[in-house]
Amino acid sequence: MDSTSWWAALEASPFAAWMRGAGSAYAVVNLAHLLGLTLLLGSMLMLDLRLLGVGRRLPLQEVSRLLTPLALAGLAVQACSGFALFAADAVPLSASGAFRFKLAMIAIALANAALFRALWSGSLSAWDAAPPLAGRLQAALSLSLWLAVAAAGRLIAYT
Repeated sequence: MDSTSWWAALEASPFAAWMRGAGSAYAVVNLAHLLGLTLLLGSMLMLDLRLLGVGRRLPLQEVSRLLTPLALAGLAVQACSGFALFAADAVPLSASGAFRFKLAMIAIALANAALFRALWSGSLSAWDAAPPLAGRLQAALSLSLWLAVAAAGRLIAYT
């Protein structure tokens, strides 16, 4: 079964039909997706800006400890609500360049976050005195990637 058949089967599923036809289901899930975006993007933007040196009075370890769970909660809400929104229109969305770009940016951003955690999580307290250039470049990449994800998500409706 090719991917188009998978998407067609998903779009024809009772769940997708419910998403398209159950009164306000799509609208409520879309609002949940926006909430997830706010939690994820807001947390990541604040954390990345702190990693880049904004707000140095705030200890980086504490900022990370506060914002990381919020970002993860936002990511979970985004994944669940995004799947539901995708199911409602799987075939046309799977062909959308903006949608594919968004998924690629999410994958790269998540890989960047995992790599960042592997490289730097044990030394964040040292960043308060001397943030490493490589880490700051990685934070700048993260900031750019998550903004690209949000922009691509908005563009899906217009392409």
